[in-house]
Amino acid sequence: MRQKSFDTGRGNIVYWVSDEPDVARPWLVFLPGLTADHRLFEGQIEHFESCANCLVWDAPAHGLSRPFPLDFSLEDMARWLGDVLDAEGAADPLLVGQSLGGYVAQVFDVLFPGRARGIVSVDSAPLGRSYYKSWELACLPFVTRMFRLYPWETLQKASSEGNAATEAGRAIMVAMMADYSKDEYCLLSTHGFAMLAEGNVQEVMRSDDYAAPAAPLTLIVGERDNTGFIRKYNELWSQRTGQPIHWIEGAAHNANTDNPQAVNAIIEKVLAVGA
Repeated sequence: MRQKSFDTGRGNIVYWVSDEPDVARPWLVFLPGLTADHRLFEGQIEHFESCANCLVWDAPAHGLSRPFPLDFSLEDMARWLGDVLDAEGAADPLLVGQSLGGYVAQVFDVLFPGRARGIVSVDSAPLGRSYYKSWELACLPFVTRMFRLYPWETLQKASSEGNAATEAGRAIMVAMMADYSKDEYCLLSTHGFAMLAEGNVQEVMRSDDYAAPAAPLTLIVGERDNTGFIRKYNELWSQRTGQPIHWIEGAAHNANTDNPQAVNAIIEKVLAVGA
């Protein structure tokens, strides 16, 4: 994988792409969740890089894509993703988005219909105002105020144990969080939750008719994911779309790090269908 950088004009986005992309292979694009970076998908890159063109980024203000002003929206992220894919000639990609990354994938599909061959949502949730109660959206920007009440070491431990159920998954979470200061982590989390709240009331997602991306959708949820209302939202998403939920055994919110074998097997099947 080659490390590269894209200048947005407001900051640089660092990403990694296959050394020698092959036009005969499908593109897999991995989008990490809030505060996570490219290391979240190490288990997928290692598995797929021999049979697919792979690309993973550190989202704006995450990982090596810093410094980056916290003044961007989900729509900005989706457009910059499109710019990166254009720069790499990544046509017809399968977008694999974990948590916040799943939101970015959905906005990308709305802005650029037909460009993605599919979306794999890993412990994410649907965009669309009709999925959410007003009080749920109103509370999101204030969730991270609680973070500041805890010592940084306590917050790191709680976050790693809350997002991952296995020692391997928790180790990855700890390593990613260690690159932030407490203040930086709290500011980034606050901005991320605000984006999620705003993304569901912006015009692009406001329609009550919006239920799912136009691209084929695959739902993956860790059976031990107790993050917010993720389980409820995915169950409703499944009901409205008719898409089954793939429950990942022994996995929490970062299902792809807790049980990479199970998640990789699902992605393999999705790729085979689209081949």
